[in-house]
Amino acid sequence: MQTARCGRAFAPIVVKHKPNFIVILIDDLRYDEFGAGGHPYMKTPHIDRVAAEGALFERAFHTTPICSPNRASIVTGQYASRHGIIDNVARDAMSHRLPNYHLALQQLGYETAHIGKWHMGNDGKPRPGYDYWVAYDGHGRLYDPMLNINGSYEQQKGYVTDLMNDLAVRFINTPRQKPFSLFFAHKAVHPDAFQHADGTLDLDQQGGYQPAARHRDLYKGCVFPKLPNMLSPAEVVKNKPAWKDAFEIKGNQKSQAILASLHAGDQEEIRLRAAMMASVDEGVGMILETLERNGELDNTCIVFLGDNGYFFGEHGLGPERRFAYEAGIRSPFLVRFPPLIRPDTRKKELVICQDIAPTLIELAGGRPGPQVQGRSLLPLFSRNFRKSSWRKSFLVEYWAEQAMPWLVGMTYKAVRTDRHKLIHWVNRGSAAELDELYDLEKDPFELKNLIASRAHAPLREKLKKELKRLVAEAVGL
Repeated sequence: MQTARCGRAFAPIVVKHKPNFIVILIDDLRYDEFGAGGHPYMKTPHIDRVAAEGALFERAFHTTPICSPNRASIVTGQYASRHGIIDNVARDAMSHRLPNYHLALQQLGYETAHIGKWHMGNDGKPRPGYDYWVAYDGHGRLYDPMLNINGSYEQQKGYVTDLMNDLAVRFINTPRQKPFSLFFAHKAVHPDAFQHADGTLDLDQQGGYQPAARHRDLYKGCVFPKLPNMLSPAEVVKNKPAWKDAFEIKGNQKSQAILASLHAGDQEEIRLRAAMMASVDEGVGMILETLERNGELDNTCIVFLGDNGYFFGEHGLGPERRFAYEAGIRSPFLVRFPPLIRPDTRKKELVICQDIAPTLIELAGGRPGPQVQGRSLLPLFSRNFRKSSWRKSFLVEYWAEQAMPWLVGMTYKAVRTDRHKLIHWVNRGSAAELDELYDLEKDPFELKNLIASRAHAPLREKLKKELKRLVAEAVGL
């Protein structure tokens, strides 16, 4: 029997056995790209079951909304400023040395596994912290992928989501005397692409989004409704002048060719992504069924999230996910664990992806190391929880890269609080002219930039100080 610790005090949570852990990570999934998240037509009954039988966090966020940095933040519990994976460039050596929470779980008696996309460094070779390993180089392939299984490359036949689902179920079914922790990272809903070592992308000959053959026409004719902030670049620049140069580059012939090949910002892109999620949802159903059959469902903590947000044309953006507007930083975030969480729980506290690592370590009976910057979620489910004790703000950070030509120079630091957001564009001229300030309570679609408002000058200065504090804290000063 164990009692999990939360911060300085014991949490009032007692479980008979160390729980199993399954983290299901979806590539590029928006906060609203599943049924229970509010998608207008996508059907995800098994993912919705996780939400119905557990907790849906309504305000969960990514702090560097791009694949490699945020994946590193999830497994380390650290900001990108601390762990050093700041972009999608192939930082292979660094990714072998991350203070991954699975290292702590191994010491606590867990059998650990990574199955799926790694993408912190482009090689798919095994990383420290895992007893069982399946991955692929870079973004992999949607069909007939080359998998690295425990250090050896093996060519596979079939659709990658289906292959990963089968491997996950096989791992869960393996007889063992230990509790297990599975990090299950899908390639979906990312399109097929090849990534160079410098982070730039080329579409391969298959190209773009590809659902499983059985799902290709699943949502044919469906329409995602237009949101108030789905504006043209000309309309966006009126309130967001930092985007002027980027939108000019985005409008050139080379950039438009890239966007057209991805169906960027059109209804076909949204439909294809929804169809790709059908295979993911089937896999969640397979996992739930397997755990239930093995008598382990209620002794398994299941976490479901995305690795960054995604824009469907909000603020003139797409296929970006890197920027600090809500569609870019919000994440789907579900947790099912009946010993701790009641069905149909909804949480509004500010949660970040770094909170996963300390939560699982504490549930396993350990203490997160001092290098972990996230906070355990366990206090949120305590009867004695006080909202005043939880975080009031968090940092969002991004370093400009060359993956797309219009991204060059778009480095920023931002602070998000319960109600407000300040975005500071680094090296982009006068802050008074280019920075952005939003009141998310009155302006949830981030349409009215208040940075130059005299009435909001005290708030602006307060948020600038908070941003400075968070940046220093993230680095470790």
